[in-house]
Amino acid sequence: MFFYGSIKYSNISVGVVCYALTSFFNAILAPIINKKRVSWQEISLSGITLLGIGMIFGMDSSFRVGIALGVISSIFAALFTVLNERLVKKYDNNTIIFNQMAGGWIGLSMLLPVFLLFSPAETLIPTWSDFGWLIMLSVLCTVVMYFFITNALKKISSFTLSLTFNLEPLYTIILAILIYHENRSLSYGFYLGLALILISLRLQMYRVSQSKHGA
Repeated sequence: MFFYGSIKYSNISVGVVCYALTSFFNAILAPIINKKRVSWQEISLSGITLLGIGMIFGMDSSFRVGIALGVISSIFAALFTVLNERLVKKYDNNTIIFNQMAGGWIGLSMLLPVFLLFSPAETLIPTWSDFGWLIMLSVLCTVVMYFFITNALKKISSFTLSLTFNLEPLYTIILAILIYHENRSLSYGFYLGLALILISLRLQMYRVSQSKHGA
């Protein structure tokens, strides 16, 4: 909900850039939940991503609501990944995904009347075209994606997995520029912030590869 809200109150590019903060919050939440020592190296490297978000936030005030919603979205994404890392050790993928999708459907169904009270919609019934896109989003971009995520968590840590989320802004922004021409509404601060996020990703991936070679 917060992720879509971020896109609605800003644009696609800002929404996915904020999602890159997942690794930063993962570095904070994982030690707390798993009761392990905090890795200051992970936090400092992820802090570069936070600085990139700050550049976007400070230089483009028109997207502040969208950015705030995006940051909240990344917190929940980090929490989701950390908790899934624990679940995959006890349950199979199908059980985890079924319960999560069922829980999400029940929870959103209960929240929908409250949401419509504050933000009424013109129609609740999607067109056939919208219905087709919703099917693709729910099956391919949600169920199948979560299947790959839970399967990956059996072999890599939640922090390493969250690093792959940082790649999302790169290819999403390219598509947003090609399809929706969003480059017209993006400032220099946005591109500077994006550059910092990509630098953070590169440094973190180098750190992970070095630790594997050392092991």
